[in-house]
Order: sequence, then C-alpha cells, then structure tokens
Amino acid sequence: MKPVFFAILLCVPSLAGEYAVLQSGFRIKVERHEQVGTNVRLFTGGDSVIEMPAASIATFEADEYVPPPPPPAPVPVQAEPVAEPKPALTPQELVDQAAKKHGIPAEFVHLVARAESAYRNDAISPKGAIGIMQLMPATAASLNADPHDPEQNVEAGTRLLRELLAQYENHPDQLRRALAAYNAGPGAVQKYNGVPPYRETQAYVNKIVEAYRRKVAATPAK
Repeated sequence: MKPVFFAILLCVPSLAGEYAVLQSGFRIKVERHEQVGTNVRLFTGGDSVIEMPAASIATFEADEYVPPPPPPAPVPVQAEPVAEPKPALTPQELVDQAAKKHGIPAEFVHLVARAESAYRNDAISPKGAIGIMQLMPATAASLNADPHDPEQNVEAGTRLLRELLAQYENHPDQLRRALAAYNAGPGAVQKYNGVPPYRETQAYVNKIVEAYRRKVAATPAK
C-alpha cells in the first residue's frame, strides 16, 4: 500500500487579509487576490505575488483575527543561569529532522536536497531559488519561511514536498508528478497532465525517482 501524506500548514495571524483555501485543503495567508483570466494572483505581502489556476482554489476565507487580551503585569523572577547555546545542526541533520516531522522517508528528502543544492545554504539559482531546498521567494513567503535560514528552508521545502505528494496521491505516478511540481511548479504539471517536456525537469525527476527506487529495493524488509 502506498503511503498517504496529509498537508499541515501553520499560518501566522495577521491584522487583515484572507486565506486562499486550495482544493487539497492547503491554506495560504494573503493580503488580497485578483482574477486574471483563468488564473488568480495571490498577494502575500510586500512585492510577493503567487499566480495559480483558479480551479485549484476552493474558496477564500476572511481573516477573522481577534487581538489577544493585554498581557498580565510582569512578575519579578530570579534570573536563571544562561544555558550554553546548542550547536547548529548540519543540513543533513535538518533534513532528517524535517522528514521525521512531516512523515516523509528521509532518504527521499535527502535526494531532493542533494539534487537542488548539494546541501549548500548559500546556493542561489539563476532564477532566484534560495538555499538548500532551493525555495523561490514567493514559495517561501506562502510557507511563512525565511529561505535564508537553513532550518526554516529545509522545514518549508519538506512541508511543500509533503503537500505535493498528498495532492497527487491518487495518481499512479504520484512521485514523478510531485517532483515535477516541486521543480517546475504545479501549473506546468497541470498544463501537460504529468511531467512537463522540459529537459531539466525530466532529468531531475528521472534522477531522483531512479535513485529512490534503488534505495528502496536495497533496503531489507522488516
């Protein structure tokens, strides 16, 4: 039986705006949206804009944020000894941590991280993708992540992989579609009803799928 992944998105409250609720249940916090032909533009703050097919959005929900009550008066406390800072995790350790959190096989996420940036946090693609998991700025904004922070970058990229796997869970080529959407965007997968005919995307998908299948085949059954 193939694994079923469920999407989880933690949204930070804001004083205004709305949520775009995708057909898969994925929610994106936006300031506003506008219809452009058969697409919808989502304005996520500042200059960040995400454009996607209108059919992929189920509805928009108003942000009904209620300000919290004022905090209680501070109570004097005795200062505690300052703990030694924990050493920063390596990119490989961050991948293991994020994969476990989101219920994705760690080796699958490792293969994506290697293909995207070879675990380099300072990697910037010609198109502007940032860091270990090569997040585009608009994608990182939709996931409430700072792409320049290694932990947030890996966590957001892994969460996106999980969402895409859930989106294509009913397709026999779930893995290939999810990887193609991660590399070229869900719109390209929808347009071509599968892996788009881009040489870079096809090579990317084939490389990771073949390596992952070899890894699974070599893993002893428990």
